[in-house]
Amino acid sequence: MAPTEWTVVDFIHRGPWWRNHGIRILNLLLVIPLLTASINGLDSSLVNGLQILPAWQDFFKHPNGKTLGLISAAQVIGSIAGLPFAPFAADNLGRRPTLFIGAVIMLAGVALQSAAFNIGMFIGARGLIGFGLTFALNAAPLLITELAYPTQRGKLTSMYNASWYLGSILSAWACFGAWTGAGTSPWSWRVPTLVQALGPVIQVMLIWMVPESPRFLVAKGLESKAASALARFHSMTNDERDPLIVFEMAQIRHALKMEKEAATSTSFTTLFSTPGNRKRMSIIIALAIFSQWSGNGLVSYYINLVLEGVGIRDAGTKAAINGGLQVWNLIAAMSGALLVDKLGRRTLFIISNVGMLIDFGVWTLTTALFNTMDNTTAAKATIPFIFIFYFFYDIAYTPMLIAYTLEILPFNIRAKGFAVMNLVVSLTLAFNQFVNPWALDAIGWKYYLVYCGWLIIELVFVVVNIIETKGRTLEETAALFDGEQQPQALMQTGGEAATMSMGVPRGPGVWVEEEKSIITDVVEMRDAMPRRVGECSRWMERVDEESGSSQDARSFEAVTV
Repeated sequence: MAPTEWTVVDFIHRGPWWRNHGIRILNLLLVIPLLTASINGLDSSLVNGLQILPAWQDFFKHPNGKTLGLISAAQVIGSIAGLPFAPFAADNLGRRPTLFIGAVIMLAGVALQSAAFNIGMFIGARGLIGFGLTFALNAAPLLITELAYPTQRGKLTSMYNASWYLGSILSAWACFGAWTGAGTSPWSWRVPTLVQALGPVIQVMLIWMVPESPRFLVAKGLESKAASALARFHSMTNDERDPLIVFEMAQIRHALKMEKEAATSTSFTTLFSTPGNRKRMSIIIALAIFSQWSGNGLVSYYINLVLEGVGIRDAGTKAAINGGLQVWNLIAAMSGALLVDKLGRRTLFIISNVGMLIDFGVWTLTTALFNTMDNTTAAKATIPFIFIFYFFYDIAYTPMLIAYTLEILPFNIRAKGFAVMNLVVSLTLAFNQFVNPWALDAIGWKYYLVYCGWLIIELVFVVVNIIETKGRTLEETAALFDGEQQPQALMQTGGEAATMSMGVPRGPGVWVEEEKSIITDVVEMRDAMPRRVGECSRWMERVDEESGSSQDARSFEAVTV
């Protein structure tokens, strides 16, 4: 008789996640690193909102052209300066300490910025904030991805970048509230800068309540701590012998073992050392470029120029449109995040690119009609097309840029590959922030035609290269690029380990064999993954053969048996 086939779907919690105490507490704790994206949204959007405020313009003598570009790019320049250090901190110190360091540096930058008395001091403060932000941005999504419950990972990592708009909304409406409350007082721009301190203060105070990444702990030989963390938050009975915990630990160990065999040392050159890694990095670099060069940079950082380009000049109207757009962006991005496990990553990317291409073409036409024929009807029509454009952008690129990047990278190069993605985003941002205002001044609406052509290139790349990753564990997803046998080997290892622990008594709510046929809330995962598990004797043979395993690892395996 053939052995029973098992996958991770057979060991997971059934029913709503909020009824599982461990998942409920874990998701609440993950709000702390999730704040990083909102902090980024607030910091990145602030200069956009400040440009609308008359007091800020008067205080800094109405910066324009290259000076305005430098103000907008200062944070990006600081981020680029921190990128060489952030992944090494995350890989050697841990995800939590790296996030803490970033939050402390950001607080120093906020203090300097809120006290700025000239343009140089303001630009320097922006650079310091960017330097600290890059540490937090590198560590937070890694911690979320590597710690989240299996059925929650896709949604949480997608919601991470989608929550960027929470900060952007806070920035837009803080500027609007300051303008209506303080008028032309310098406090109308100093108060919104002080709001930037809120997120870093929360992280400095609470980050140590969040457990460290189990994958980081296993990589450092601390497997008992990793198993304890997984049992605390992934098992309803806090039992390290729970089949799900055994399944996850076995896959993590096996994946790290394969990665070490493939590369004796890990550096930035490892990112391009194998065909699988080169394919990963080509997709990651392309998506990073697309995320900033799809036309979204025109409104994200220069909404003042875009709105004035269609005849909207009232400060209150511009601030209200900016605030409303950020709320719309949040709704669209969160909708995309909730659809990643239903429609799939590839489907959402294709829908997004097709929609952006069509809409941006119409947006270009309405802007051209206003500028060449003074058509006020076309000018009014531009505003809804801006909102429609962002709907299509937000359902894919906002939630999945980071989520997809982290999914396809194996652990040993995850931090470094993610740093490269952030570097490419920062470089394209810097290009946008310097070139966009100059190009809009020089050729006006004709600059939009460049983006129309580029969006065609994006669509072709996405259709040809994006691979669907829906319904796989983190290790299995990363192994998709290394040959067909790699995901199957990971599933076989995890399944064999888990089935060995099924005879161990467990408390209520944990998987038992009689309940195996119950439909779970992630049936898509069952359909998407190959279901191959060998005989349990192979697991015992593998334990004997792995002479390189740590004593801690052998103790863990002995307990599960």
